Amino acid sequence: MVSTLLIQLIFVLLMPQAAAPRQGAAMTTRSPHGALNIPCQNCHTFTGWKPIRSVPEFDHNKTRYPLRGLHKSVACTGCHTNPVFSNVGNKCADCHADIHRRQMGAQCESCHSVNGWMVSMKSVEQHQNRFPLVGAHAVTACDSCHKGAASGQFQGLSTDCISCHMNSYLATKSPSHSALGFPTDCRQCHSTMDTWAGARFDHAAMTGFALTGAHAQLECTACHVGGKYQGTPTTCITCHQADFNGTKDPNHPQAGFPQTCAQCHSTTTWLGAKFDHNALTGFALTGAHAQLECTACHVGGHYQGTPTNCINCHQADFNNAKDPNHAQGGFPQTCAQCHSTTTWLGAKFDHNAVTGFALTGAHATVACTQCHINGRYAGTPKDCASCHLTNFQQTTNPNHAAVGFPTDCSICHSTTSWQGANFNHATTGFALTGVHATLACSSCHTGGTLGASNTACVSCHLKDFNGTTNPNHVASNFPQQCEVCHSTAAWQPASFNHNNTPFPLTGAHVSVACTSCHINGQYAGTPTDCYSCHKADYTAVSNPNHVAAGFPTTCQTCHTTTAWAGATFNHTWFPVPHKTARLCSDCHTNPSNYTIFLCTNCHTQATTNQQHSGVKGYVWNSTNCYSCHRNGSGG
Repeated sequence: MVSTLLIQLIFVLLMPQAAAPRQGAAMTTRSPHGALNIPCQNCHTFTGWKPIRSVPEFDHNKTRYPLRGLHKSVACTGCHTNPVFSNVGNKCADCHADIHRRQMGAQCESCHSVNGWMVSMKSVEQHQNRFPLVGAHAVTACDSCHKGAASGQFQGLSTDCISCHMNSYLATKSPSHSALGFPTDCRQCHSTMDTWAGARFDHAAMTGFALTGAHAQLECTACHVGGKYQGTPTTCITCHQADFNGTKDPNHPQAGFPQTCAQCHSTTTWLGAKFDHNALTGFALTGAHAQLECTACHVGGHYQGTPTNCINCHQADFNNAKDPNHAQGGFPQTCAQCHSTTTWLGAKFDHNAVTGFALTGAHATVACTQCHINGRYAGTPKDCASCHLTNFQQTTNPNHAAVGFPTDCSICHSTTSWQGANFNHATTGFALTGVHATLACSSCHTGGTLGASNTACVSCHLKDFNGTTNPNHVASNFPQQCEVCHSTAAWQPASFNHNNTPFPLTGAHVSVACTSCHINGQYAGTPTDCYSCHKADYTAVSNPNHVAAGFPTTCQTCHTTTAWAGATFNHTWFPVPHKTARLCSDCHTNPSNYTIFLCTNCHTQATTNQQHSGVKGYVWNSTNCYSCHRNGSGG
């Protein structure tokens, strides 16, 4: 009896939310497990709450945390420490202490599994962090680097080689790494795939100085004197200063040769040097230059600062040239314009390339002195009038000077012949086409004036414009832009494209006489709205009566220009056909007034009353129907 009371007392203490019994009502309790939607008898027996069934009818795999591995054998109270079963964590760290002191993060499953607490070797082998385990590192025990096994340091451990291999670095004597100041980045020579011995040094990759030719056969100490490796210069002259000073063919110091030996020498052998005159000086040796001795240009063995312009060596040749006289003719001293390095004789002068004035036509056969007076070549003008001003002034057909022709002869004349000049009238902005092309110049250019003329048609054809009576251009207020209707081929027949006006002619309008719309020959200001011409048609229509029905006067709403009959009306504001209504008269019962319509012809009161039961403000009449059903659908 005492045991039963104790169990009941514990149960009450575990149920702080138990409801107090109402007077006259049976005692009720609330589950201490919270929102657990399973019958109590699945776990408890009918004799009392405390005894739990030996095999509770509860499938943990249907919860958000199915039991796998070693979790299957753990007692429920091992994780559920209070009666509210949902009040429990589902992270590893909620139950398992972190012996790694948060170094590995909160994701225990990245190394461990529910099948056992032992470390997953697959995860360790991959070593999924900033230091992959490859080569000899892959077979090294964890605590070789992470001292102290599981509780050792895992985060923030240095990945530098020297942090583990300092003793090996200090103990190395061949050569002595510490004495020679070798870098402590072991990876420059060693790899994890090999043993510590057998290091390889990539001289090109590590120093930027590749060992090629004879350099590859030398002992390290030949350049690294006294076992000094750090700061060794890579310039040739550092090792080869004596070779440079001792060279006499040519004398390198005296000639001012640069001390960049690689310009001429290679690492294969010191002898047999080659000098690329073009690449190193920018002056290629071609033609006769290639056969000369170096001293022919480098006088006195002086190589530095030698000029590359022709006149520096050929001043005497320039001064002595008499055919033509280069000095008196003002020839430029850039000899390469006419001469080549192959031979001094046989010079060729490209008049177009050198002066910008191509010799074509008759100019190509004219003697140089005809344009270059007194052997003067420099500053010769290039405009036509400088040589042909006399021809310009003496021309009378037409008189160039009197009519103000430009002195740029090339506009009409060519270099082939002075005669047979051609004038392209289109260059004036007024091309001569049709009859205009056959007219004499004086027909438009009266008084011998060829300057800027008025190009408007009416300036020549005003008389034609004023005299035209079919139709009368002046009375009809026609525009004076004759080209709107007329062409240069012939004054007649004229054609008028009505589509260029704001009112294109389409359908029946195309065949209508102009006077049908343009009354009394009046063309200007003719209205373009339909009603202006079709008012009588509008007022005479009785099916339906447009006036009585209040139809708009915009005829194009229903009619087209193809035919007046067969009009179509777009009943846009109310959908038709509408249910049983097919004809206009089904709704518009008054043919003389289409603003009057009836809904009640089809929608009987008995039907609508039944459909509007309980609708506030419902009244059975057409006006009220339309106020709610403007689009013809249910409101």
